[in-house]
Amino acid sequence: MSFVSGLGARLYQFLTDELNQSVNQGEVTASLIEELAGGFLDREGNYLTFAQKKQLINEAASKVIGYGPLFPYLSDPHVNEIMVNGPKDVYINVNGNFEKAPACFRNDAQVMHVIDTMASQYGLRIDESSPIMDAALSDGSHIHAIIPPLARYGPVMTIRKFIKPAINDLIRMGTLNEVMADFLKTAVEAKRNIFVIGEAGSGKTTTLNALSSFIPENERIVTIEDSAELNLTQDHVVSLEANSRVSIYDLVQSSARMCPDRIVVSDVQGSEIVPMLQAMNTGQIGSLGTGYAGTPRELLAEFEMVVLKTEPHLSIRAIREQLAGALDLIVQQTRMKDGTRKITRITEVQGLDRDTIVLRDIFTCQDQQDNYQYCVR
Repeated sequence: MSFVSGLGARLYQFLTDELNQSVNQGEVTASLIEELAGGFLDREGNYLTFAQKKQLINEAASKVIGYGPLFPYLSDPHVNEIMVNGPKDVYINVNGNFEKAPACFRNDAQVMHVIDTMASQYGLRIDESSPIMDAALSDGSHIHAIIPPLARYGPVMTIRKFIKPAINDLIRMGTLNEVMADFLKTAVEAKRNIFVIGEAGSGKTTTLNALSSFIPENERIVTIEDSAELNLTQDHVVSLEANSRVSIYDLVQSSARMCPDRIVVSDVQGSEIVPMLQAMNTGQIGSLGTGYAGTPRELLAEFEMVVLKTEPHLSIRAIREQLAGALDLIVQQTRMKDGTRKITRITEVQGLDRDTIVLRDIFTCQDQQDNYQYCVR
């Protein structure tokens, strides 16, 4: 319809004028585009159907931001991940379920254009001499792209969208139930040291973000990450991100000298566990973290091996005393066969009995159907 095409051109001109006057290009987001375009169409296109307005917004946004056919999925709150395996193979994760998207690129060049657009917005470079890009977008989403010669059949990329649900959203999605949520809220407020564990993609960071919302506003929080994914809402937050020159180990050591009330560390898996255990044993109570482990016992075994390798002069008993003294609760999260993510176990670290760290399951999940058993005796 010609009037729609004409309105689309005016919408595009309006967006470019507004964005050039108000923000830097690096700060342009899908939500901002939708807000501006929605206001424009309320004034200029009130005769259009909802579907026509949505189409115009998507087309204009893809031109303004340069995300092409990915834009509708970047702005869709139900889409958690976007995977581009090639121009004609775009997959999306909708609430834990993978499906092939109807969108497609014209060719490899258009895929490369979108990757270049994202790279340039954040001051990064990706080319044959540097064929891997790993970056956090301004909204907390994460993009990973690989291009030829490493990607044999053309450029590919994966976008993990940042989702910050409240604890009520996690309850609604079946990640945990209300009793568990109340228990964890009380534990965070009581300044218990808590680790969230699970395999990659199990939703650990999402749960960590939700738990962090229980930290009181009047406390000073230092967050430490390898790649920025945490997004705390409190006012007094210092966010640190490791790079090729400064490791998470260095940042954890530095954080102890920054007068924090809480330390929140994402993806603890290396030597940084040593200064973190020391901090949690010497006053930094109420700290939160995530780690890769299948069970609470596996987490303790992995931490024990790391500490033993880093501090070989320590005895096994001394290491276990540190672990038992530092950790209060271990929250195990699992990605189920149906794609949903659930907290399947909350375990208390009770202390050391001779040379064995004593664990007690407080909550366990017996199946995939939200059937949680309250195990406290």
